[in-house]
Amino acid sequence: MKSYNATTYAILGILTTECKSGYAIKQCIDQSLNHFWKISYGQIYPTLKLIAQEELAEVRTLSVPGKPDSNEYYLTSKGLDVLKNWLEKPIEHLPTERNEVLLKLFFGRYQAREKKVLLLQNYKQELEERYQTYISIEQAIINHKDNDEDSIYWLCTLDYGKRTTKAAIDWCEFTLDKFYREGN
Repeated sequence: MKSYNATTYAILGILTTECKSGYAIKQCIDQSLNHFWKISYGQIYPTLKLIAQEELAEVRTLSVPGKPDSNEYYLTSKGLDVLKNWLEKPIEHLPTERNEVLLKLFFGRYQAREKKVLLLQNYKQELEERYQTYISIEQAIINHKDNDEDSIYWLCTLDYGKRTTKAAIDWCEFTLDKFYREGN
């Protein structure tokens, strides 16, 4: 079976939801996947074109009076098979994080102590805001989970985000305390 890039598989997965147009797919990404998987408009439309060409989805034109026509994409059985096949394969690469805070801290010897502390305080604040966002998303899913078979999976991925964010907040507190005690 042909192999595709991760963006293709992500969009095939999104097409299993109610998101069927390029715009709706981008909204879905921004509201849920964006916390762990980023895809730009510049990736969405070429991928949708490929998916249609490969007959992984069929395109239906939606006409609404007073609005421009829009294309909606619906998974074919072939597209669903490709998605399922990919989902069942083992993970090829352990994810690595690109974290600018850690990069700057790694070279922290060349940064003033006050700047390091401010960097960590700001990072901690942003993480706390992210954590609150996750709590809000979680509540929205819980309030509507009776209507969606996917909610358990969404809650599991959200829990990962909450736990890793909480761990990063704890790390910030530990590191800030270390700088305060040791005067680094």
